[in-house]
Amino acid sequence: MNPLAKGLNDTLQKDASPVFEMLSKLGRDIYFPKEGILSQSAEAKAKANKFNATIGIATEGGQPMHLKLIQDTLSAYNPKDIYEYAPPAGKPHLRSAWRSKMIKENPSLESKSFGNPIVTNALTHGLSIVADLFADAGDAVIIPDKNWENYELTFGIRRGATIVEYPLYNKEMRFNSDGLRETLLAQKDKGKAIVVLNFPNNPTGYTPGPDEGEEIIAAIRDAAEAGVNVVAVTDDAYFGLFFEDSMQESLFGKLADLHPRVLAVKVDGATKEEYVWGFRVGFITYASPSEAALTALEQKTLGIIRATISSGPHPSQTFVLHALESPEFEEQKAEKFAIMKGRAVRVKSLLDSGRYGDVWSYYPFNSGYFMCLKLSGVTAEAVRTHLLEQYGIGTIALGQHDLRVAFSCIEEEHLEELYDTIYRAVTEVAAQ
Repeated sequence: MNPLAKGLNDTLQKDASPVFEMLSKLGRDIYFPKEGILSQSAEAKAKANKFNATIGIATEGGQPMHLKLIQDTLSAYNPKDIYEYAPPAGKPHLRSAWRSKMIKENPSLESKSFGNPIVTNALTHGLSIVADLFADAGDAVIIPDKNWENYELTFGIRRGATIVEYPLYNKEMRFNSDGLRETLLAQKDKGKAIVVLNFPNNPTGYTPGPDEGEEIIAAIRDAAEAGVNVVAVTDDAYFGLFFEDSMQESLFGKLADLHPRVLAVKVDGATKEEYVWGFRVGFITYASPSEAALTALEQKTLGIIRATISSGPHPSQTFVLHALESPEFEEQKAEKFAIMKGRAVRVKSLLDSGRYGDVWSYYPFNSGYFMCLKLSGVTAEAVRTHLLEQYGIGTIALGQHDLRVAFSCIEEEHLEELYDTIYRAVTEVAAQ
């Protein structure tokens, strides 16, 4: 084993031994090189005041070399903030700005010990880092039965982990915390579990209420006290899009100091929060009472980044930082939130109007981009295909009877036509 990896492992064993036990084999082996091109280039950048012939970029006239036709479209930005490589951990000012944003939007974090967010190539990359660091073949990854299909690829196919599902809703159509607890406690013999908490949920658009949030925390605490090492991952892709009475903060704050056997990991990003899907800017953040443990986890994370993408795209990090520092940011974001909330409210009013009879019910939703219909007497795939071929309308079929509808991408004035047409398609398929 590389001495740097051994040193990081020794730190975790000393300062956070349950976290060391959570690491996968790759997680134990990985490290960020202290000697090499990046470290020597960083030293040269600080000290080489005559010539710096280290890192592999081209320069001209004291600036990164670039094509005028590209710079003409980005003239508001300094070439050094666009063309150079970003550090593997991301732009330092962006990391600080995102951390400040996290605390502002999650006041419970104010007194908690957590690391500086590390920039990822959006949410999927952050989840992939979690999988690499903590998931080995056969490890349990616990998710609800209403989930984003990419979890299977990221944790199951890539890392060989076992996906274990529990029903998202209980009989009262609230979050099924008892199911989560039972599934966690079932991993006692393994001694380890990775739990992914995705709120607002994709595909249902559901966020638990404050009381349900406390139940989730209690379930994870019970598992930890029973001897299960829990990697608790909050997938906060749609954070902030809370339209009704629900939790308004990420569970990361409550998980941050929950128990020595619980490692809280927050995966989030500008992707959906700031409506910049193609920018691919996300973050991964760890919580621990030990600064040494946080440093070790950051170094291992940087090792994964260095070994896979080397570093994230610099231009989009600059764009996001510019937005966060702009005085118009909060106002413009509030405008978009109002539009999204208006669409969600309109959908619910249509569904509750009684105009669609009993051809479907719908799963509780109060946030995010989506909602799910539970169709009666027809399959979701048959309706999806009929809508597409006969009406030119796209939806997502999930399982036998669930149809996901993204109201996020439909103007409010078109929602009535959309749901009326879905209703027509359901009745037509049922009559076949």
